[in-house]
Amino acid sequence: MRELFMLSPDLKAKLSTPLNIGSFEVKSRVLQSPLSGVTDMVFRRLVRRYAPESMMYTEMVNATGLHYVKQLPKIMEVDPNERPISIQLFDCRPDFLAEAAVKAVEEGADTVDINMGCPVNKITKNGGGSSLLRQPEVAEAIVREVVKAVDVPVTVKTRIGWSDKEITILDFAKRMQDAGAQMITVHGRTRAQGYNGNARWEWIARVKEVLSIPVIANGDIFSVEAALKCLEQTGADGVMCSRGTLGYPFLVGEIDYFLKTGEELPPPTPIQRLECAKEHLQALYEYKGDRGVRQARKHMTWYAKGFVGAADLRGKLSVIENVQQGVDFIDRAIEQLANGYELIEENQLAISGA
Repeated sequence: MRELFMLSPDLKAKLSTPLNIGSFEVKSRVLQSPLSGVTDMVFRRLVRRYAPESMMYTEMVNATGLHYVKQLPKIMEVDPNERPISIQLFDCRPDFLAEAAVKAVEEGADTVDINMGCPVNKITKNGGGSSLLRQPEVAEAIVREVVKAVDVPVTVKTRIGWSDKEITILDFAKRMQDAGAQMITVHGRTRAQGYNGNARWEWIARVKEVLSIPVIANGDIFSVEAALKCLEQTGADGVMCSRGTLGYPFLVGEIDYFLKTGEELPPPTPIQRLECAKEHLQALYEYKGDRGVRQARKHMTWYAKGFVGAADLRGKLSVIENVQQGVDFIDRAIEQLANGYELIEENQLAISGA
């Protein structure tokens, strides 16, 4: 087994205990980030298979949209058995967000998360997401109104600032805590960075120093090793996995397992990853029909990496028209990989003289 970066004894002891978000206890310090167009019920079920005690998040839900519709959007749907679960909301209107939070709790949310970090222009231009970093008074009002409206913990996910010239996270985070937020997740990038460059974990460490509520570190968590280094550098109360889980729903569970046991799980083989991809595709079709197949294309390309023939398979899976076509492509790739492994094993036996 390879040697991994190790946590200091004090931090290791803290991370072996449950995470308390206000009055709500979570038995894992590793969380699955909300990801637009990704973290639907199908994806969450796959992640939870390997991380049954981790907090999951829905895709972010537009509070204004909820105000004007009678039926809840499908992205807000949760399985009554998939706990712990948080529903993430976004908007810039405190009253609409409070109203949406009530609906989220009625739907089964254990916590309500407010998105104050999304860098996408169509969100920020309307006053939501990371634009709230430039409107701390509005962000405070939002948290206060949502806290008054619901009896579950309210949390915030944000970034370190708008740009390098506007890194305001320390004051902003204190304002969120004072307004009643029970946990804050900090993505160590500015809005201007988007997803470029490196996450600046040192700012998360500084947030941890000034807050008493749990601080969750987010950004560049692509492996167990990265999670451990991030936790040690920041002193955070947990980590949230985002892009590292795209095409790899095993990551949250791998990190959680290591924090709880000190042992590293063997990584899934390419065949196991493709079997998971096939299951994901079929489940999306069952859940959403043809729209699910279209949404599955991007997922399939994320799974098809790191093995011989992956590039060719990605090209095919990116344009599938129906579920059977995708299944056939994946099955063919699995068969080719299996035959390749058999040849490798035969060659190894021949070399060893067995």
